Amino acid sequence: MDRIDAMRAFVTVVNEGTFTRAADRLEMSPQLVSKYVSQLEQHLGVRLLNRTTRKIHLTEAGTHYHQRAQQVLNDIDDMENQLGDLQTQARGLLRISAPVSFAIRHMAPLLSEFQNAHPAVGIDLQLNDRKVEIVEEGFDIALRIGHLKSSSLIAKRIAPVRLVMCASPDYLERHGTPERLEDLQTHRYLRYSYMNQEASEPVHRWLQSAARNRGSDMVSNNGDVLVEAAIAGAGIALQPTFITGSAIREGKLRIILPECEPEPMALYAVYAHRQLLASKVRSFLNFIEGYFGEPPYWDHFE
Repeated sequence: MDRIDAMRAFVTVVNEGTFTRAADRLEMSPQLVSKYVSQLEQHLGVRLLNRTTRKIHLTEAGTHYHQRAQQVLNDIDDMENQLGDLQTQARGLLRISAPVSFAIRHMAPLLSEFQNAHPAVGIDLQLNDRKVEIVEEGFDIALRIGHLKSSSLIAKRIAPVRLVMCASPDYLERHGTPERLEDLQTHRYLRYSYMNQEASEPVHRWLQSAARNRGSDMVSNNGDVLVEAAIAGAGIALQPTFITGSAIREGKLRIILPECEPEPMALYAVYAHRQLLASKVRSFLNFIEGYFGEPPYWDHFE
């Protein structure tokens, strides 16, 4: 008995629901599929399936074995796929989720150059600042910004993300330039509603306190809106330099309290753990690595 063939036969029967459909998928006779499953049960010394004339039912042992066997087969296919990708052109539709402001400002040139290098790959880019469920929502890759916690997903660091407090020269002339964190209590805060508080302490704590005391500050779930409001003189914004960099370089915004700058975050490419890594995904991960530079080009304003 070839154990891998028997394992694949068993997994296919479970996935397809019948021996006949499994045989069609494996391009072999139902009798041979049944023989493989029976030999596997004999080898393991347990019954994996209860068979009736119409349906099959997994036993408790079969349920546990199916999960592990499926993973083993995925690993084997993944290994063979990686070797095959050396000779195979990346192709297919690549579905990517990315943060709104980052994608609008920085993704178009990247995707254009990627498709020039890999013309057989189509792109479906969905912009959303919420944390998408990669597997459930059918994404190949999600770009995320922050301090990522451990999970069942694989995260590849792409670039550092620097957060700065900034305001327009006009606003600072009218309200004064803060010299200490305590001075933020008297200033207007343009708050990003998805801000990760852990990533921006103690700065975020002081800005939040200022907002509570005033009760009239601006809140938005889009960083571009807040940066444009800051340029217009509406208050102080705590935003990443991939949004504020050009305005700082042009003198429309000034960095304040640089010594209190939060610890940098990072841009990550996140994809499903244990997923069969298609050539289109691997090619994109290789292409985006180092693309923005380190420090990234949007930080070249000082």
